[in-house]
Parts: sequence; C-alpha cells; structure tokens
Amino acid sequence: MPKVNEQERIQALEQKLKQLKTLQQRREAKARSVALHRSRRDELRRKILVGAVVLAKVEAKEFDEAVLLKWMSAALTREDDRGLFGLAAK
Repeated sequence: MPKVNEQERIQALEQKLKQLKTLQQRREAKARSVALHRSRRDELRRKILVGAVVLAKVEAKEFDEAVLLKWMSAALTREDDRGLFGLAAK
C-alpha cells in the first residue's frame, strides 16, 4: 500500500504545482498590465506638459505661432482636431 500513498502524494503535489504556476502567471500578467497602464499614463502626461509649455511660449510671444500652426496642419487629419486650431479641413 505505500505505493498508492506515494502516487496520491505525487498527484497532490503535481496539482499544487499546477495551481502555483497558474497563480504566478496571473501575477505576472497583472504586473505587465500595471506597467503598461503606467507607461501610457506617463506618455500622456508628457504630451500634455509639452503642449502646455509650447502654448505658453506662443502666448508669451517666445515662439512663433505660425510655426506651431504649420506643424499642427501637417500632423492633424481629423476635422474636429483641426478646428481647435482654426485650420481648414483637409
């Protein structure tokens, strides 16, 4: 009978190992998700800050508004986005 106990013990340990591997995969997926969210949030914040600085420089006449509008005209394709800068639809 010891072999039956050993087999049951082995099966129980294999099951526990499988559960632990699944748990580890979930934790790793969650960590990746959090890192991706943080990266996106940081990228958005950088864009907002750069935009705020550029707009402040334009308002203070430290940066040529025509240059900004030229950049925006080349980059923006959506009509509502272009409208925010007074640009004609493409």
